[in-house]
Parts: sequence; C-alpha cells; structure tokens
Amino acid sequence: MKKQVTVVIPNYNGCHFLKPCMEALSRQTCRAFETLVIDNASTDASVELLRRDYPWARVQVMEKNLGFSGGVNVGIRMSETPFVLLLNNDTEVDPRFIEEMLAAIKKSHRIFSVSSRMIQYHDRQRMDDAGDIYTLMGWAAQRGVGQRLAGYERPAPVFTACAGAAIYRKKVFEKIGYFDELHFAYLEDLDIGYRARLYGYTNTYAPKAVVYHVGSGTSGSKYNPFKVRLAARNSVYVNYKNMAGWQLVLNAPCLIAGHLVKILFFYKRGFGRDYVEGLKEGLQTCRRCKRSAGQANMITQLAIEAELVRFTFVYAYEFFKRKIKL
Repeated sequence: MKKQVTVVIPNYNGCHFLKPCMEALSRQTCRAFETLVIDNASTDASVELLRRDYPWARVQVMEKNLGFSGGVNVGIRMSETPFVLLLNNDTEVDPRFIEEMLAAIKKSHRIFSVSSRMIQYHDRQRMDDAGDIYTLMGWAAQRGVGQRLAGYERPAPVFTACAGAAIYRKKVFEKIGYFDELHFAYLEDLDIGYRARLYGYTNTYAPKAVVYHVGSGTSGSKYNPFKVRLAARNSVYVNYKNMAGWQLVLNAPCLIAGHLVKILFFYKRGFGRDYVEGLKEGLQTCRRCKRSAGQANMITQLAIEAELVRFTFVYAYEFFKRKIKL
C-alpha cells in the first residue's frame, strides 16, 4: 500500500510517554502511513525502547536538542509522502485518527493544516484543544480548552492548527517555508499557520479525529522559567513577522495592554522577570526574523484582522465559561 502520510513524533526524554503513543498508532484503521520519531538527543531509554519494541517505526537520533521546530523540520524534510502529521509523544490517538485527518485535509487543496479534536488525557469529558485562535492582545489560545465536549462536534475554520496533533500538506512547506527554528519551541505552530494564511491557505478543525493529550509532557509543567521566557520572546517574533505595518500600529494599544496583563499574571506566579526578559530578547532580536506580512494583499490582511477581532470575542466568551464552570 502506497504511503500517504508520515507521522512525525518529536521526542526528548519522553520514554515514559512513548508506549501508549506507539501502541495507539499500531491500532490505526488506516495503514497508509509510516512513523518517524525524531529524537532530540534524549538521555533516557527512549531510543532503546523504540528500537526494541517498535521496529516498524524509523528513529532518527539528533546529536543535540534542536527543539520542537528544528526536530520536526528534520522529519518533514525526511518524509516522502504528500502529507505530514505531527504528533506529540504525550498523546494517545483514536483508532480512526489518521483516517479522519486524511479525509479532512483532502477536502480542499487550499487547506494547509488540520487540527484534531484534542481531549484531556486525565479528564476525558473536557476539551484540550479544538484548533488554536489568536487575539488582538497578542494572546494565542487553545479553542475549547477546559470546555465540555459537546460544544466542539462540528468542523470549523481555525486561525491555526495545534502542532501537538495536526496534519499538514507537505508541498506548502516548500512554498512558504518550514517551522521557524529561531522559535526553538512555543508558538511556532501559530507562526506557520499565520504565514500560511498570508499566502492564501486555510487551517481547519476536524472533530472526528480524536486524540487524548496529557499536556506539557516535555517541558514538565504548565509554567516554568524556560517556557515563559521563550513564549514571551516568540510572541514578539510572531507579530513582527506576520502583521503588516498598519496592523502593528492599529493593534499596538491592544498588544501593549496584553503584555501588561501577562506581566502582572506571571509576577503573581513568580515568573514575571522571566516574561519581561523574554520580551526584551524578542525586541532585541526580532530583526533576525524574516517578515512574511508582505506576501498578502490588503484584502487578505483585512480578513485576518477581522479574524483577530472575532477570536478576541471567542476567547472572552470561553474564558467566562471556564470561570463560571459551565
């Protein structure tokens, strides 16, 4: 059977997650796929486990940790299939997962990526991610996070796919570029989804493609100094690269307000200095990034700006629902 998709799993010291992830892949109804694990110089028993128990998976071992962006780029370039499916090691996919992801991305040649229905691994009545959204304040958010499953059963356009479990059209990478390795990790999926939009492609959500996600499997916690600093830095990169000059000016008050709120949020949790240091680094180094905003005409830029407005209200609505625990 001719392979249609390469499942690329970036791994760094994730031995304790790999068994359920690999076992779930072995039970797929669709067999037209191959599995490629990119090991980012793990020091645990990950590679030994994979080579011993899952010989059907290819394992590429890096000499050093290339981060998420660098690791998945290696996998994307190594793949020889028309589609690439990125999958976190701390996931367990439904048996029809690959079948449903392929069906969703084949609906239109203008679809760059498809985000799956990610459900919380330890609370399977709650959503983890139904595609990612982006707001005027410069906040990226998981659509549906913490919400009940019932509200996310229909396909929908999303701002970008969550790369923790998403399928991509490989030939588009050759046109728009790969994941930005300056990011190393965090917001790289937002950046490439935004870039694809500027080139005229779309990103969608496939509710029938179900995956259970532990979350923060590699970083180890929801908030830590490394993660907070990189996310702050990369948020500057995303806006510098993808927003047109007029958008940066128009959105500046909201972006500044968003960063101020984040600073207060992280100071209360002991990571305020890390967030500020990340912002400083982003402002000092953003000119190393290649701008993509010029790829879009004014109509496309206006459409994206309208989406930022719409998703700001979506974020506010879902935030309110979480607070009152609907």
